[in-house]
Amino acid sequence: MRIRVVTWLVTGMFLLLIFGLLNLEVIHGRAYRDLGNKNCIRLVSQDGSRGRIIDCRGSVIADSKLSYDFMILPQDQSQQEKIISSASRILHKSVKDLKNAFKNNYISSSMPVTLARNISIKEAIALDELKVDLPAIIVQLNPVRHYPHAKLACHVLGYVSEIDRWRLTKLEDYGYKTKDIVGFGGIEERYDYYLRQEEGGTSFEVDHRGKFIRTLGFRPPLNGKDIQLTLDIKIQKIAENYLSGRKGSVVIMDPYTGEIFAMASAPGFSPSVFAEKNNSAISSLFNNSNSPLMNRSISGAYAPGSVFKLVVAAAALENKKINLNTSFLCQGATLVGRRKFKCWSTHGQQNLLEAITHSCDVFFYKTGLLVGAQVLHDYALKFGFSRTTSFELPYEVPGFIPSPLWRKINKFKNWFDGDTANLSIGQGEVLTTPLQITRLTAVFANGGYLVRPYIVKTIDGRDVSAYQRKPEKLNLKKANVEHIREGLEKVVNDPTGTASVLSGLAVSVAGKTGTAQAPPGHSHGWFTGFFPLKNPKYVICVFLERGGSGYVSCVVTKQIIQEMINQGLI
Repeated sequence: MRIRVVTWLVTGMFLLLIFGLLNLEVIHGRAYRDLGNKNCIRLVSQDGSRGRIIDCRGSVIADSKLSYDFMILPQDQSQQEKIISSASRILHKSVKDLKNAFKNNYISSSMPVTLARNISIKEAIALDELKVDLPAIIVQLNPVRHYPHAKLACHVLGYVSEIDRWRLTKLEDYGYKTKDIVGFGGIEERYDYYLRQEEGGTSFEVDHRGKFIRTLGFRPPLNGKDIQLTLDIKIQKIAENYLSGRKGSVVIMDPYTGEIFAMASAPGFSPSVFAEKNNSAISSLFNNSNSPLMNRSISGAYAPGSVFKLVVAAAALENKKINLNTSFLCQGATLVGRRKFKCWSTHGQQNLLEAITHSCDVFFYKTGLLVGAQVLHDYALKFGFSRTTSFELPYEVPGFIPSPLWRKINKFKNWFDGDTANLSIGQGEVLTTPLQITRLTAVFANGGYLVRPYIVKTIDGRDVSAYQRKPEKLNLKKANVEHIREGLEKVVNDPTGTASVLSGLAVSVAGKTGTAQAPPGHSHGWFTGFFPLKNPKYVICVFLERGGSGYVSCVVTKQIIQEMINQGLI
């Protein structure tokens, strides 16, 4: 009985299979063959243009230019050889190279394969004419990122390239996918969400041979949003021209609002090599020991040297450890414990204004010891050090200000007076960025307010600068700010001042030099200041990595300011 039941079940299953085959092959076979042969949909995507980046005057710094890509539909095997052979003659590329491109760019049988990018318009027209006999050819318009000023503001802008695995895993939930072009560094990365375009394209029907039958629909791509910066392209050009050939940074900022007019970093790079996928040039940038891709204005942390003395002076005056009548004798060195701490010169008796003017190390060694290391640390934090400025661009570093407590917890070591002496002249373990030093200087230009630097003015025509954090009042005594400001004026205008080379300009300048030791190489050179002296419009920081001395930074500063005067920008 059981065998008979099993036999009937097996027989029934076979009958069902036979009926299914008859249904597919005989009853509905013709209909299914027609659908398989004719109802084949292909999708060809088309990108819009990435949003433009413009300066405060409306000049374009980054936009998109039209390019043409040569693609083929991979389904029709019989056409591939003919297409590649014909395209080889038009594009002046070998058949082998085109076949390799097909192999490398092939994704699936339903996706067009790109054989050549950025072809000329003449080549695009010639290939398009072949579509009559070879309908598998696609010539697609493709906007490519374009930087009309070459390297100008490259670190502010960043660059665009194909999305990497790390970004894809974080952004795929926001609509990003493999092969997307995204921003790396600078504005391109920070505001990629606004700048990126929305993909459109054409859907069409082909038969089983890949022959075009009809267009099914077209969705136009959407362009990205434009972003306007506070950057002034004229000032940026001047800063980069006089920084050229050196390693370093120039930052020029509004002392009252924090608007960045120029942010130059050298050496630089050409963002277009990434947009054009110049692999050899890209490889050389990543392997360059001078780190041309690093924005030294915000990502480089350096010993500030004597420009840090402004923090020491403010802390000493605010805590009443010194006043304008306090003076110390500089004999070229002083003993701190058993160690002799040298000054760069012998200055004799020095009060605060004279010590700022001559950048006397001995005066600040003794002043720092009176104030104490912890108070110096706390005032440095008050002026914005040891934390980022919350600037919009990515990869800003916080720098570092050591303290006795940090030394005890992290290094299990005691803090000595010699450490306080080093801290007092911006040496030892102190690290700052050029943007932080610019912000410090702005405090004495604007009367005691700590501004938040920013560089984005509008997004898609909407003013976002109004949402920036208001300047923070530091509650410094007005008289103390004026005393330090007077010292900064003397640095430039006193014939014995360390920045007296700037005194011959048509505009009055105040500022502070710094020469920071950085063994085993040459010292770093700093100058930070503001101009004009009354109602300052600009704060400037010129930092030269391994520049030798602050005097060299003063020379570069003078060249920049003089050119700004020549162009009527002051």
